Amino acid sequence: MIGGVLFGCINHFLLLGMSLSATTAGLYLMPFCKTAALLIVMTSIFGISMGILDTGGNVLILDLWGDKGAPHMQALHFSFALGAFLAPLLAKLAWGTTASAQNHTESDFDPLMLNRSSKASSDSVFAVPEDMNLLWTYASIGTYVLVVSVFLFGLFCKKHSRQKKSSASAQGARRAKYHRALLCLLFLFFFFYVGAEVTYGSYIFSFATTHVGMEESEAAGLNSIFWGTFAACRGLAIIFATFLQPGTMIVLCNIGSLASSLFLVLFDKSPLCLWIATSVYGASMAATFPSGISWIEQYTTLTGKSAAFFVVGAALGEMAIPAVIGILQGHYPDLPVVLYTGLGSAIFTAVLFPVMYKLATLPLQRQHKGRKSEDQKALLSSSELHDCEEENEEEDAEKWNEMDFEVVEMSDPVQESAGETSRDAMEPAAEGFGQVLPDAPIVEPFAASNGKSLVNHQDKRE
Repeated sequence: MIGGVLFGCINHFLLLGMSLSATTAGLYLMPFCKTAALLIVMTSIFGISMGILDTGGNVLILDLWGDKGAPHMQALHFSFALGAFLAPLLAKLAWGTTASAQNHTESDFDPLMLNRSSKASSDSVFAVPEDMNLLWTYASIGTYVLVVSVFLFGLFCKKHSRQKKSSASAQGARRAKYHRALLCLLFLFFFFYVGAEVTYGSYIFSFATTHVGMEESEAAGLNSIFWGTFAACRGLAIIFATFLQPGTMIVLCNIGSLASSLFLVLFDKSPLCLWIATSVYGASMAATFPSGISWIEQYTTLTGKSAAFFVVGAALGEMAIPAVIGILQGHYPDLPVVLYTGLGSAIFTAVLFPVMYKLATLPLQRQHKGRKSEDQKALLSSSELHDCEEENEEEDAEKWNEMDFEVVEMSDPVQESAGETSRDAMEPAAEGFGQVLPDAPIVEPFAASNGKSLVNHQDKRE
């Protein structure tokens, strides 16, 4: 929530760089902490910066690419899945297992040793850890985060061109009629989706060993195949997002998760079913979250506060659902509570998405009809204006013709009187003069102004 508020008043690149710098400091100092209170402070700093990054990454992509950023959104969340899959493996290779962590017994923890350790911890707040592998693991991850923060600060220095793009996208902001209702439904959608994802990924190892009776090595492989297919399909979703709409991808993910979770519940004791359905379930859960963000951006523009709202929903689902399911699974060990959770969340999200789609598309259809009627009115008004212009031209032509006839009629008596006075003196000359000379000052002006007047005038003379 803090990140959503800050993104409305601070440059995005600067805020992300600062949050990652705080993450770097927390990672560097965690191995040196000798008191629980200091470790809680460092972990809280780390959590706050990760929360800002989780909100800010989505908002930044939407600001840069808008509703065209579905492949970029998939790439962002693919990097998360890849890191979640590789980082524990790399940390285990770098850190390994130590003898001090394996050879503790109850006799080692006598009161004298506890008193000495408490005195040592009270004397110093920071101290070098005994296991240097722990120190290098945290330091390597912190250095990597520091390099990324340097790149973000570099982008902040080039903010002018970026600000133009973001301001241009802000000018084309749109707001759905049911904007708040859509955000609340998306909050619930991500609450159950992320809760089911984290619950299955966290408890599948324990469920496989206790409920199905797998060996620990097989259960560890089952956990790896879930996160492996999850990361692989998020990578493939980058390609699929270039030619598939986000709504289509959400529907496909809902169908896959619903089918695989139902298959898991029906055949919960079968190891082969567990392997196949787990891989399908991980693949089906992969593209839902980024596709949901890209989908909602097509209908209403997301700000930092709106993005923070549904990200908090996802975080609450990640925090609350695994805790509740862990307690229930402990009380009812014979029931596949973990699998029931996956099926229930799949049903809920499959029903909720059509409702969100209906709310999102209703305002667009009305706006489309309104625009269509406005276009029709504009076309009618332009055609009426054209008809009026044509009628005005015809009226002007008729007025000119009537004036022409009046002038011709007025010129006839003058012509007859002139002919009578000169007929006795010069009858041949007057006859030729009467046919040509009086017409000259009358016909030529109207012939220059209107061709129809000339024709009507000649008809009248004949």
